[in-house]
Amino acid sequence: MNVYHKRVLTCACFILLSLSVIAQQRTIHIKELLSLVQSQPQVKAYEQQSQAAQYNVRLAKNSLLPEVTAGYQAGYATYNNIIGISYPGLIAPMTGPPSTGNVYDPVPGTAIAAMVKWNPLTFGQRQASVEKAAAQYKLAGSYYNDALFRQQFLAISTYLDAVYLQKLLLSYQANIERTKAGLQQSLVYAQQGLRPGIDTTQFQSVLAQAQTDLLIVQRQYYAQMAELTRLAGLPDKPNDILLSDTSLINQLPSGADTAAPFTAHPAFQYYQTKKEVSEAALKEIQRAWRPKLDLWANAFARGSGVAADGTVNKADGWSLTRKNYGAGVQLSFPILQFSQVNLQKKQYRLLLKSDEAQLDQVKLNLQKQKETAQFNYDQNLLIAQQALIQSQAARYAFDGLKLSYESGLIDFTRLIQGQYDLLKAETGEAAAFLQTWHALLELAAANGDLKVFTDKLK
Repeated sequence: MNVYHKRVLTCACFILLSLSVIAQQRTIHIKELLSLVQSQPQVKAYEQQSQAAQYNVRLAKNSLLPEVTAGYQAGYATYNNIIGISYPGLIAPMTGPPSTGNVYDPVPGTAIAAMVKWNPLTFGQRQASVEKAAAQYKLAGSYYNDALFRQQFLAISTYLDAVYLQKLLLSYQANIERTKAGLQQSLVYAQQGLRPGIDTTQFQSVLAQAQTDLLIVQRQYYAQMAELTRLAGLPDKPNDILLSDTSLINQLPSGADTAAPFTAHPAFQYYQTKKEVSEAALKEIQRAWRPKLDLWANAFARGSGVAADGTVNKADGWSLTRKNYGAGVQLSFPILQFSQVNLQKKQYRLLLKSDEAQLDQVKLNLQKQKETAQFNYDQNLLIAQQALIQSQAARYAFDGLKLSYESGLIDFTRLIQGQYDLLKAETGEAAAFLQTWHALLELAAANGDLKVFTDKLK
């Protein structure tokens, strides 16, 4: 294999390796980023919490169904009780010990029972519980929407900063190429005696500084991409991500639809539903001091080691020889809870007033945020236009200074100052364009609708 074929093979291998690296990289659009954030683990956790809250509504409605409890008991107790001591809550209590005096000899007793309890009529208490659970479910959904909105806003903001740093990398790389070209020219001029050798040394110093600046920006870009992958919930490495919406750093958005009412803002909806929860909680407390109607029924069989005539037969204690049933209605009213309920009503009324005041403050905050965002957006548009003019002028000036340096009309200091001014103007232009898009994003956030921003993407 000759040298030519080796070079061709080497180039082919390099091209294939480059294509392989590009194929492994993942391209992200800003609009795609919004759906990626929605699948981020933290956001998914908020979504699961919201979905879990809906079961509180079902639980509140489920209280309309009767309770049926069945169980079996066995134990040893004193002679004085026909069936022995029963665990409370299931077996209906009975009286009638078989002896006139106290006999403390233990005898066995068993029982099996089924207890039915039903509250068909709650005088509005069940409805209040259902309304409160429904309000809490709505609040959980509003919290999820607000958290998702804030996370998507943060992800887009991080994306914009990454695009800006990517633009800086190009500017700093171009600055390095300009410095290298100047260094090569200074070497030629120094050899020809047209320029002092100190120019070469100065160019070398400027080149080292330019390369250092590039390394610093590369570090910042890597950190920004790492944060972006975290917000998007991606396992990819920062170097494996490509940003597709990089053209926005070279163009300005035009107009913005800000007609959305503040009532549609996720933050407003969250505090609105928070107020609704307080209203439902107050209604539940107000209905707590109402009567309760219970329907109950009980059927059980028992065995006792003591007969009705007082004789002891422990074997009978383990058999279910007596069968019983009962049913009844109970209407209860918490008379002495009036003071407690009254205090709770005063407490929840104050909490409701607090939520109303907080909602008024949110309205004011959103209104001022929208006004400020609109003003900043308009101002940044004007600043970006001036930055574009400055950048073009700096580029023309540097080209002229470069020709003047080659002709011996100016020294190294003037040339490097012009090159620095060009770099500053290029980065200033990128920053101005970025700030304009950031201002549009802030305006979208103030309106509670990210489409105000995404609709301007091409």
